[in-house]
Amino acid sequence: MAERARGGLTPELAEAARVITGHAKAMGLDFWEICFELLDYDELNEVASYGGFPTRYPHWKFGMEYEQLSKGYTYGLQKIYELVINNDPCYAYLMKSNSLVDQKLVMAHVCGHADFFKNNLWFAKTNRKMIDEMANHGTRIRRYAETYGHEEVEKFVDACLSIENLIDMHSPFIKRRRDKKTEEEEREPKEKQVPRKLRSKSYMDRYINPPEFMEDQKKKLADAVEKSKNFPEQPERDVLQFLLEHAPIERWQRDILGMIRDEAYYFVPQAMTKIMNEGWASFHHSRLMTTKILNDNEVIDYADHHAGTLATQPGVLNPYKLGIELFRDIEERWDKGQFGPEWDACDDLQEKKRWDKKLGKGKEKIFEVRRIYNDILFIDEFLTPDFAMRNKMFTFEFSKQSGEYVIASREFKAVKEKLLFQLTNWGNPFIHVESGNYENRGELYLIHRHDGHDLHQEQAKDVLRNIQLVWNRPVHIETTIEKRRKVLSFNGKKHSDRTL
Repeated sequence: MAERARGGLTPELAEAARVITGHAKAMGLDFWEICFELLDYDELNEVASYGGFPTRYPHWKFGMEYEQLSKGYTYGLQKIYELVINNDPCYAYLMKSNSLVDQKLVMAHVCGHADFFKNNLWFAKTNRKMIDEMANHGTRIRRYAETYGHEEVEKFVDACLSIENLIDMHSPFIKRRRDKKTEEEEREPKEKQVPRKLRSKSYMDRYINPPEFMEDQKKKLADAVEKSKNFPEQPERDVLQFLLEHAPIERWQRDILGMIRDEAYYFVPQAMTKIMNEGWASFHHSRLMTTKILNDNEVIDYADHHAGTLATQPGVLNPYKLGIELFRDIEERWDKGQFGPEWDACDDLQEKKRWDKKLGKGKEKIFEVRRIYNDILFIDEFLTPDFAMRNKMFTFEFSKQSGEYVIASREFKAVKEKLLFQLTNWGNPFIHVESGNYENRGELYLIHRHDGHDLHQEQAKDVLRNIQLVWNRPVHIETTIEKRRKVLSFNGKKHSDRTL
């Protein structure tokens, strides 16, 4: 057996890692140290089932994911080629059974991910020591299980995990809550507050503080008084945060809810940038492998595996394929100057085909895009009619007449809208807290912002049941079902609904 080097890599793989990371940095990629670990397929499936964090708390959900991954590998249905963690240092796991050319491909791909993690704006607020934090969470939850009972703790963790997507993905970057009131405002009841006048001489008062201005200020104060009676004052998008601050739960339960919320926010940027992240990594592994790394006898194997990664089945979105093709398109357009008012105004197809200003701004542009965009912004700005046509993009729907899925539209607007809709809020419904004291009974009232798609009623019932377990009082959600406004409720014992 070959001698193992640092990180469990053979000397051959360690040298390949050194060479590949060197080429990646020379190409402009910027990343923290990458720690490659070599695992067999069973170990890699285990790590993957924990989301890349083997020190996480024990839960049956991770066991189910492990079984699914193991069966998929055994029956040849799936295989994990790479697993990389957003951390400093960045951890990446390699499968022992992969061939050398596959290991090189994975290492080059990981360099792209590591660069994206470090430099993309949407990852800027994530915990860069999450390996340690996850281990800390696991230790605390295990301790609670020993103290309060495994079944009791697991039941509460189940409830928290089922609602972990009820967060506000943009809250790390947007200030949604007002600053705390000043001490003077706290002491003075809102009902007694009067509009504050601007200082002026008495003879100038009617000009500096005209009557219509003072009436407007009085109205704003009256509105503020009414809003202050609401709880919360403004609709709360981060349902988990509201539960964390106001639910009548035990201290250990509040700690677990806070941990699961922190982990949910850690994974948010990965969901927001799936297409970009995979596209960026694929773009650079392709360029690194074909220009710097491959030996002559490795080209065919690489081409076969690379093609398999980018293969797209009819009706299925492949983020690797869409991402890499968009980055290639952006680079070419900015190299040739195919952007801006002059380009947009040109309606001669032959002239557009010949268009080449030789600007050479492609590399600069794709690195700029990598830095500031997420998937929605990426698709919205750079998915063009020409791109959609070249890549044969279309929407599809189920036909009751034929009993199978058929192409619904090839129109660019429909394709783009469908894609953006799927990416918005990860396809999850928008739900916010409207009141934590509904009908003055301490009940929780949620509102679903209907976007043309009804809630799945059975899933909605499960969510209500789990939120009620945390809130400990009846929970309601207002929604639209079959074009009628309804309120679904759960009081801890039974479900009910009523039409508004």
